[in-house]
Amino acid sequence: MWLLTLATLLLRVAPSHQQFPRLCATAAALRTKECCPPWDGDGSPCGASSGRGFCQDVEFTHQPDGPQYPFIGLDDREKWPSVFYNRTCQCVGNFMGFSCADCKYGYFGAKCSERRESLRRNILHLSRSERIRLVSYLNLAKQSVSSDYVVATGTYEEMENGSNPMFAEVSVYDVFVWMHYYVSRNALLGGPGNVWTNVDFGHWAPAFLPWHRAYLLHWEREIRKLTGDLTFSIPYWDWRDAQGCDVCTDELMGAQSPQDPSFLSPGSVFSSWKTLCSTPEDYNNRGVLCDARQEGPLRRNPGNHNRNLVERLPTSADVAFTLSLTEYDTGAMDRSSNMSFRNTVEGFGDPKTGLGNSSRLGMHAAIHVFLNGTMSSVQASANDPIFLLHHTFVDSIYEQWLRRHRPPPSQYPDSDAPIGHNGGYHMVPFLPLHRNRDYFISSKDLGYEYSNLLDANQRLVESMHPYLEELQDLWPWLLLTGVCGGVASAATAAALLMAKRRLPRLPVGRWKGLLPERLPLLWDRDEDKGNYQTAF
Repeated sequence: MWLLTLATLLLRVAPSHQQFPRLCATAAALRTKECCPPWDGDGSPCGASSGRGFCQDVEFTHQPDGPQYPFIGLDDREKWPSVFYNRTCQCVGNFMGFSCADCKYGYFGAKCSERRESLRRNILHLSRSERIRLVSYLNLAKQSVSSDYVVATGTYEEMENGSNPMFAEVSVYDVFVWMHYYVSRNALLGGPGNVWTNVDFGHWAPAFLPWHRAYLLHWEREIRKLTGDLTFSIPYWDWRDAQGCDVCTDELMGAQSPQDPSFLSPGSVFSSWKTLCSTPEDYNNRGVLCDARQEGPLRRNPGNHNRNLVERLPTSADVAFTLSLTEYDTGAMDRSSNMSFRNTVEGFGDPKTGLGNSSRLGMHAAIHVFLNGTMSSVQASANDPIFLLHHTFVDSIYEQWLRRHRPPPSQYPDSDAPIGHNGGYHMVPFLPLHRNRDYFISSKDLGYEYSNLLDANQRLVESMHPYLEELQDLWPWLLLTGVCGGVASAATAAALLMAKRRLPRLPVGRWKGLLPERLPLLWDRDEDKGNYQTAF
């Protein structure tokens, strides 16, 4: 633990440049419905003077939505972000970000002209130092207030149409907790308990995979900015055929507490974390949004879940069947979809038959239920850092499917999907804006690769990485040991030679009487046969 604490202290560098941009969370910005902050590089909105981008009207899709959400104009997420802003930065070239200060994914450098591909690796293939770094980065993000973003704690109506902004400061990590809560929360229809539950702008429909892909990329970027470590990539937890939670150790995501198995071990830094937005039933009963205050500790009790809902962890056969499905989404494009890759990988399609509305959850959803705690609530699940490892592996399955079937862009639906999920819809609550169809592309086009998708030789090298790094850490000691051993051997040989010279020169036959024990014949070839071939 002291190593983790030291690493966290060393990482406390300048504040993070990181879901409402702080500069747009003002009464003036809300009243004018404009979010076009200046780029620090030249002070002009969206870096217009440097040709990075321009402040422009947001273009909204007018394609019809599915029937699952029958309202219009009741929820702030409808036609995102039109309720809050209708003018934002539109970046050009390889620039992106709410002020065009960042680079598109996969590009780096002051002019965003350097193309690089990062590698997301199996967390169990990380070396000890890499594991310490990962946990340290997570904890630093949890303890560091976001310098760029604040989160909404009230609806636009409660903000008196923008004249009374209601936002809260949270940590870099908790910005993303709030984002996942906000995209999946129930629709508030007015008054206590009056909510619409059959709506989710990031789950249960086609945008599930693109939304989480963009989410992970944003999270990865914010960690790089916070730490200055441009090599950082989110690792994944390959849960296929697992017999339990093999990442639930104090070295990684936290073991179970010996006092109460539904909490984390005090030996894990995550045991001290406080959740937010983790009691959706309470918010619904009061008819309010999460206020972003700290709530209780993380809860997790893997394996002690409802077996009628999830029988076992997903298997390699489940993944193989899911990948064999040729259609991205089908039918109503919701939880009832049959033979739908998206619905099956999300967990509502049976991973043996492909039929929707399965009575038992599989794949992605099964992991959430299996972990049996904070992760089992859709709206609260991002509080648990295992969420990141889990969704990164789900994203790798999505990537395998894209590479195997090479779907045309037209296979992603432009209309009639549940609200928030059509191809041209802007993802809630991202600022900068992203359309769902923009992430229906290969990870390689977005600047990252998965170690389990490398060729066989590359996978072997990658899996050996932690051992080679440990050996690299040990080699100075091994070298020192070898030098010391060599010096000792030389000293022994010199001493023996000196002793031999000091003894009187006698015929060989008379040595037996002078020496009580015969010296090892290190140079006697007749008695050396086989010594170096001994099996130990």
